[in-house]
Amino acid sequence: MTTGRVNPSQRLEDQGITGLGNVYYNLVEPALIEQALKRGEGTLGKGGTILVTTGKYTGRSPKDKHVVKSDTTKDSIWWENNAEMSPEGFDRLYQDMVAHMEGRDYFVQDLYAGADPEYRLDVRVVTELAWHGLFIRHLLRRPDRSELDGFAPGFTIINCPSFKADPEKHDCRSDTVIAMNFDRKMILIGGTEYAGENKKSVFTLLNYLLPEKGVMPMHCSANHAIGNPVDTAVFFGLSGTGKTTLSADPGRTLIGDDEHGWSDRGSFNFEGGCYAKTINLSAEAEPEIYATTQKFGTVIENMVFDPETLDLDFDDDTLTANMRCAYPLEFISNASDTALGGHPKNVIMLTCDAFGVLPPIARLTPAQAMYHFLSGFTSKVAGTERGVTEPEPTFSTCFGAPFMPRRPEVYGKLLQEKIATYGATCWLVNTGWTGGAYGTGSRMPIKATRALLTAALDGSLADAEFRKDPNFGFEVPVSMQGVDAKLLDPRQTWADQAAYDAQAAKLVQMFANNFAQYAPHIDDDVRAVAIG
Repeated sequence: MTTGRVNPSQRLEDQGITGLGNVYYNLVEPALIEQALKRGEGTLGKGGTILVTTGKYTGRSPKDKHVVKSDTTKDSIWWENNAEMSPEGFDRLYQDMVAHMEGRDYFVQDLYAGADPEYRLDVRVVTELAWHGLFIRHLLRRPDRSELDGFAPGFTIINCPSFKADPEKHDCRSDTVIAMNFDRKMILIGGTEYAGENKKSVFTLLNYLLPEKGVMPMHCSANHAIGNPVDTAVFFGLSGTGKTTLSADPGRTLIGDDEHGWSDRGSFNFEGGCYAKTINLSAEAEPEIYATTQKFGTVIENMVFDPETLDLDFDDDTLTANMRCAYPLEFISNASDTALGGHPKNVIMLTCDAFGVLPPIARLTPAQAMYHFLSGFTSKVAGTERGVTEPEPTFSTCFGAPFMPRRPEVYGKLLQEKIATYGATCWLVNTGWTGGAYGTGSRMPIKATRALLTAALDGSLADAEFRKDPNFGFEVPVSMQGVDAKLLDPRQTWADQAAYDAQAAKLVQMFANNFAQYAPHIDDDVRAVAIG
């Protein structure tokens, strides 16, 4: 049975998927919540939210993501970073998954990825869970109802959590699988209920397609000055580094919180919503994001709540530290209506330094910016990936290695060209530890980070006195009104400064060891600023 509005020529049957139970096409938010509750997928929360848990997996499974290796992809994929799958293994996986789907109900959402019509991708997402349909409806961009007639999916994602893959038969690693086939324009997800796999699969897809069109895909948030899209800033960073929090500045217009493109036309959001971490979220520190946790349709994922009052516990990480909420962009009062911005005037690279070595902000030359972009130093924050229970220092190239199907130099060269063509001031911002490493020091005060960022974006920080950091060579402001001067010199925040020196030397060597892999592929000016 087909339910909902869709062009009959674009049914799943016409894509070769037959024998299903009820198929619900393009249901809107109330209907999706109704179906999720009817099926026992979650609990109705305050304000009409939907409270869900994702079972065994509460984070992404990057080691279970595979790309099909074919004649068209064998020379374009970064295989050291992407597990391969044979075309035959994918075909068997598809056949077995479709057979598993027979007689079951599914939810179809036809959506856009990309706010700029010039580079937009039409994506069909088929989900076994109604709340997954609601989630992806929030996270991608929703066509007008009139646009659904004649919608032709460029790529199709099928997400079937109840399906378990067979590693030997399907050429994968475990019974959890995310399989990407660029030739067949299809992504298959099985064995996990974690909703983030849906959105990150689309991001990986765009990271593959857009560079060929001269568009730089970026794992970043973005905002611009109110009434002035020319004054755009982008914030690179992995999950947990502050992209969502720092871009949701009430004094600026939010373009988006996670995924953007930079074309010769300017910057644009890939998505239509936000997927914010809620651990320790408070109304005082982040009122806009906090308010979404009681708005109709928000998906509340893996949060502990009182079964009687339905009050959320923002401090209880019993289920996971990666608790999140997903909501449409318009839930943020200062969100852009168009999700479009100008060419970035400021490029901010966010790092969560668990060593407690890096300063809260540093100004980078273009060559240093490329060095730190390719290095992608940060710490994996607890819960964002399976098995991560405390911050782990890591180098995630381009601040998004898990989502990069092409070699890092492809993205690095694109960013370098954009910065050179349009001009941008680049900053490195540490939202991690100060006064010591993780376990000894404390997290960088958000108030100080916001003050320094505000000064960087409004141009006033450029007038400050700067010193050259002896370890990394970048420029660090000596003082700024409202910020403790000691904070700007990390060595002074350590009780044992000799221990700081040892820790800094260790981190410098880690940078040098990691960057050796890129040295043969980069320009001389970038190689000249390499540390260690």
